[in-house]
Parts: sequence; structure tokens; C-alpha cells
Amino acid sequence: MGISDRIPTANIVLDLKAGSKRSLLQTLAAEAAQRLGRPEAEILGALEDREALGSTALGRGVALPHARLPGDGRPIMLFARLQRPIDYEARDDEPVDLVVLVLWPEAEADGFLPALSETCRALREPQALRQLRSAGSAEEAASVLNRAVEPEDDAP
Repeated sequence: MGISDRIPTANIVLDLKAGSKRSLLQTLAAEAAQRLGRPEAEILGALEDREALGSTALGRGVALPHARLPGDGRPIMLFARLQRPIDYEARDDEPVDLVVLVLWPEAEADGFLPALSETCRALREPQALRQLRSAGSAEEAASVLNRAVEPEDDAP
């Protein structure tokens, strides 16, 4: 199961209001808690613990907050485009406006790193980033994410 399967249109939030990294993480934790049926505080705590190890900003205005959650359950990924970029302590000092949240159950450890890797690959293409920033709907953003992870043709 790839990124395009894990981020359905219902998990895409465009023009999210967040004034700071902390408020962004709180909003994402609330969204995820609602979808997973888990306590918001548990999710926020896991995200904050991960951020304490170092910023999950990837650069070029993109962040990939992620955490492993205790127990089993299903993984969840959310995509958010922020209404206004925020400081996210990125190495390139660029403010963040595109965010992919990845929450993964500890019981399903095998898929976690491949999901992060695939997400990073999908978000490294400048054209995909431009299209995500200008997407007019969640469906359009989902289409961009789907195209960004399609395997490249080996044809000559």
C-alpha cells in the first residue's frame, strides 16, 4: 500500500490555519485522533517527542511530522496545505506550507520506514510541490500525490 492509498481525499486539508509549529501539531493531532479514535493528547505527545529529537522539516517548505503509536491499529497519513507558511525550524530556514503527517502503530513496524521514504520521494519534485501549492481541491491534491509516486517507466 503506497502513499496514494494512505492519503485518501478525506485526509487532505487545504488552507489549514496554523500560526505556529505547536498549533499545527495540535490541529493535526486533533484531526488524527478523530480518525483513529485515539486520545488527542497521546498523538500530540508522540509528535512533540519526535520533534524534540530534531525538526521533521524536509526543506523547500515541506514538513513530515511522524510518530510511532503504541499498540496496534491502522496507520494514518494526512496531507495539509497551510493557509500561511510557518516557521518550522527547517535547516534551509524556509517556512513550511506543505505538511504530511504519518502516524504508525508500533505493532506494524515493517511498513513505517518505507512509507516515510516513499513520502519523501513524492515530495522532492519541484513540479509536484508547485502543483500541491496551487491545487484548487482535495481531489486535485490527491491526483498530484498519486502522480508523484507512480513508478517511472523503464521504456526507452
